[in-house]
Amino acid sequence: MGDEEAKTASALLMSAGLHGHKYAIDAAVAETALRQRRPVVMLTSGVDDMTKLCGDRIRLIAV
Repeated sequence: MGDEEAKTASALLMSAGLHGHKYAIDAAVAETALRQRRPVVMLTSGVDDMTKLCGDRIRLIAV
């Protein structure tokens, strides 16, 4: 992850009101998913957290 991606992930965290190591990893994954050509589907055990980070721009499937 480069500087720009890290800044974007940090902005996602701040806008979602999340903090901490666990959420930093989630934000990095969310940032990567948001950069992809749509449609994007993400499998996650943390649907609530990823919804806060991605909004409705990514289809989330609980596993």
